[in-house]
Amino acid sequence: MAVLVLAEHDLGVLSAATARIVAAAETLGPVDLLVAGQGVSAVAAEAAKLAGVEKVLIADNAALANQSAEAVAALLARLAEPYSHIVAAAAATGRDAIPRLAARLDLMPVTDVVAIHGPTRFDRPIYAGNAIETVSSGQSKQLLTIRASAFRPAAAGNDAPIHPVDADVAAVARFLAAHRTESDLPELSTAQIVVAGGVSFGSAEKFALVSDLAKVLGAAVGATRAAVDAGYAPNDWQVGQTGKIIAPDLYIAIGISGALQHLAGIQGAKKIIAINKDPEAPLMKIADIALVGDLFEVVPQLIAGLKR
Repeated sequence: MAVLVLAEHDLGVLSAATARIVAAAETLGPVDLLVAGQGVSAVAAEAAKLAGVEKVLIADNAALANQSAEAVAALLARLAEPYSHIVAAAAATGRDAIPRLAARLDLMPVTDVVAIHGPTRFDRPIYAGNAIETVSSGQSKQLLTIRASAFRPAAAGNDAPIHPVDADVAAVARFLAAHRTESDLPELSTAQIVVAGGVSFGSAEKFALVSDLAKVLGAAVGATRAAVDAGYAPNDWQVGQTGKIIAPDLYIAIGISGALQHLAGIQGAKKIIAINKDPEAPLMKIADIALVGDLFEVVPQLIAGLKR
């Protein structure tokens, strides 16, 4: 059995999620890593260093420049024949491309995998993360999206060969624009420490306290859906069932009550610190450390203490 993994990359940099997906896929068989895009030779060289990668396939084509789901699915369909498993991260590209590939190959995808028990048995969360379903698939080929946060990353130090593949696919959709959030903080979905804020801050200016604490800790910044909808934080900071699923070593929740949709996104967190003036908030009851107080008093004191 051989496994084809779709690499996640952006702006010429390999995503940290890719190392985690490779580590997960390695338990299924020898891993080939596909880097699809335009001008991605540097990404392929970085991918070749990941332990467990047998070879890197590089597909360089203008139609793949923005990794549109249609073009990526067409490419994967062309390469699918020798592989028993085709795997992608449960992120924007994978969630969009794998279902399209499944339709092309007339197969059922298994999505949001959080544990692998064998070549055909996988765990995935259901009911907003309140239960874990074990799926046994009898298909000849498995199409998987994997939650990167559920697995430890593969080590570096490899030197896998790089092979170009035919990337002649048509650009079905036309790319219009990209709206990005500039940040020098870690990527949210794979960060070891995450500091998140809720709608309790009351404004985008006051929400900046979350970023201030995150910078001191070298942490990623997260937000609830209510905070994002209110315009306090960009959409790519959203944590929860309709945002990013995270599993940091430490999660600091500031002014977050803990709606079920938000809790579904942080169930993998190893330690939770909650700061809220309401001791009865759902998140305060499940936190490892619950600090009752006014966030506008507590957080500045915490920042000052950490700086000292």
